[in-house]
Amino acid sequence: MAARHTIRVAKAVSAELTLRKDIVAQGAKLAASGLSQGTSGNLSARCGAGFLITPSGTPYEGLAADDVVLVDMAGHYAHPLRPSSEWRFHRDIYAARPDVHAVVHVHPPYSTALAMCRLAIPAAHYMIAVGGGDSIRCADYHTYGTQALSDAVLQALEGRLACLMANHGMLATGTTLAQAMWRAIEVENLARQYALARQVGKPVLLTDGEITEVLEKFAHYGLMSVKP
Repeated sequence: MAARHTIRVAKAVSAELTLRKDIVAQGAKLAASGLSQGTSGNLSARCGAGFLITPSGTPYEGLAADDVVLVDMAGHYAHPLRPSSEWRFHRDIYAARPDVHAVVHVHPPYSTALAMCRLAIPAAHYMIAVGGGDSIRCADYHTYGTQALSDAVLQALEGRLACLMANHGMLATGTTLAQAMWRAIEVENLARQYALARQVGKPVLLTDGEITEVLEKFAHYGLMSVKP
């Protein structure tokens, strides 16, 4: 029994270290991908009975695996660094969505520009399916770090895998951190295309039938089918 317990503990420690390293690696890609600059944005991954999240106000360039903060579902942590001020909606997403194992929250220019106008992204391109439905909704505005913002994000994510956040930024989820990052990049690309299309004219939206067909095909598209 003791040997089995030791093995289980060793596996859990190894899995946590792997997640920590993944968060650091993905965080290092944020600036190059155009998703965020400086210390803006935050990443998290489900870990055991809680989740790992990037610390508050720490530049990604200098982030180490040990800097990532482990938070339990009550919001408690034992770490010299504070978790991101947005830890609450990460926690609430994991509590409400067993399908989600990673969250990426960023402030990229086009998604944020649409969010500043409080505009959703409609079905103007078939890649809208990357968000899990026929639109990328825009969550209502509330002060960052509050329960009200978390509640608004959960509402915008109902039946979806990504959303914009009014006057704030964008959020993408995934079964893995790599998938959530991929989804965030795709949403930002959609936001850019939609913003440009609105300048050219009035975007023509796909029909419900066309979207349903695309959503069915997307079940096996690229990183969409990756499991935790």
